[in-house]
Amino acid sequence: MSSRCIFDYARKQRVVAELEGRVNADGFWDDPTAAQVTMKRLAQVRSEVGVIDQVKHQLNEAAEALALFADEPGIDAEVDMQLQAAQSAIDQLEMAAHFDQPYDDHGAIVSIHAGAGGTDAADWVQMLGRMYLRWAERQGFDASIVEESPGDEAGLKSLTFFVRGHNAYGMLESERGVHRLVRISPFDAAHRRHTSFASIDIIPELGEDEERDVQIRPEDIRVETFKAGGAGGQYVNKTESAIRIIHVPTNTIVASQQERSQMQNREVAMTILRARLAALAIEKRAQELADLRGERRANEWGSQIRSYVLNPYSLVKDHRTNVETSDTTAVLGGAFDRFIWPYLQRRRNLRETP
Repeated sequence: MSSRCIFDYARKQRVVAELEGRVNADGFWDDPTAAQVTMKRLAQVRSEVGVIDQVKHQLNEAAEALALFADEPGIDAEVDMQLQAAQSAIDQLEMAAHFDQPYDDHGAIVSIHAGAGGTDAADWVQMLGRMYLRWAERQGFDASIVEESPGDEAGLKSLTFFVRGHNAYGMLESERGVHRLVRISPFDAAHRRHTSFASIDIIPELGEDEERDVQIRPEDIRVETFKAGGAGGQYVNKTESAIRIIHVPTNTIVASQQERSQMQNREVAMTILRARLAALAIEKRAQELADLRGERRANEWGSQIRSYVLNPYSLVKDHRTNVETSDTTAVLGGAFDRFIWPYLQRRRNLRETP
């Protein structure tokens, strides 16, 4: 079967055997941190091998069903279902093969900020947040909101949340940039068409060992407390449990308000701050290399990557890959995977182009 070669099935089996040998060795848990890393890696590779085995099993069952029950009514539909399930699994494996960049397999920290458009832009932030949280639920990922800043009239000025799961960052990295919405404004009494914008930033969530590599001097940060806004009951409205941390040298600002105590919110905010500083360092190194090579790099943060048009027609279009769909309801409901795969292919092609 071709997928066994494409995804290096034999090598992954050897990796599983090697990791299992480490796990069963004496003293494996003497270093708990290293042991957890090994266990996580073993679970990931076992999962990849298991998917290939499942595809092989599905195809063998389909072949046997055709051989034994070719004349039975309904057999074609049953075989088609098995083949579709196998194809879907192969597609997921092929996508996963493109997650070959640092941090692709990490969780993601997603921040959405309102741009031009006033109340419509704040409402757009809330719509995008709902879209990504529903997508995370579809993927079986864990998602948790860290901070949300209510709009003046409706919606949210900003929203930050974690998405935790294998390859979450690799999949969501495609969403970084400016998202544009065109619709009849529900906030305009004259029912005119409005255009609004929201910017999305995606950074990888660091592991414990990676967090230790990011050094933050106490004198470089300023910590502020404030009352948590939005839903949360009387407790959060009466106590200044929310935390805002400013990293003065880079003017990086992070906040957390969903936890009950200042200490918990501070820990979450520091986690986000370390991740942001690590992302800034990576971006700086990439820009320095580009300058040395004389490359002209696009400013993806400031570019419009996707448009969502709800009026006068229905269309969602990704401007980087030209992939589009008229099913705006499905996309805004979290079914935007159709945009991820072409982006990953484009990313690899750009990287491999001399």
